[in-house]
Amino acid sequence: MLALWIIPLVMPAVWLRLVAAIAAAAALSFFRDPEREPEGAGFLAAADGLIRDVAQQDDGRWLVSTYLSLRDVHVTRSPVDADILAQDYRRGAHRAAFGSEAHRNERLAWRLETEHGALDLVQYSGAVARRIVPYKRAGARVERGARIGLIRFGSRVDVTLPAGVVPLVTVGVRVRAGSTAIAAVPRS
Repeated sequence: MLALWIIPLVMPAVWLRLVAAIAAAAALSFFRDPEREPEGAGFLAAADGLIRDVAQQDDGRWLVSTYLSLRDVHVTRSPVDADILAQDYRRGAHRAAFGSEAHRNERLAWRLETEHGALDLVQYSGAVARRIVPYKRAGARVERGARIGLIRFGSRVDVTLPAGVVPLVTVGVRVRAGSTAIAAVPRS
């Protein structure tokens, strides 16, 4: 990232320096990764952004879908303490992440085993995004709120909660990864 700040210094024209400085500032803003603290108990948001869909699936489990705009932090975090059972990367299109065709986009599906059951998490690239970078691999243990990956530029993250876990969020709510509770922990 430091190299981006050197480019404006070597540009010959003032207007080129300004453009390069704006591009460096935008890149720095996009790749920010602030520390986060959970704001309560339960399953945490895996991504920053706007909740676009909350729907019960055919198997009775709930899906919570978060759309990330270019101004959101794009680091994905684990919603709960879990073991990573599997990851499945699929090449695909690069359509708008908020659209109905986004399920055909490039994606990385995670299967996490929690003390409450299986949790599925899918990172989707968007129209601008071109790369999903996992920080963890299958077989690793992750803690609630821990960083697990990055989606470069606009994207979407879907979390399918374990059976019996009901979401706390609704469509239109803004959430913060590793901070906002999206579902309550079921009572034993």
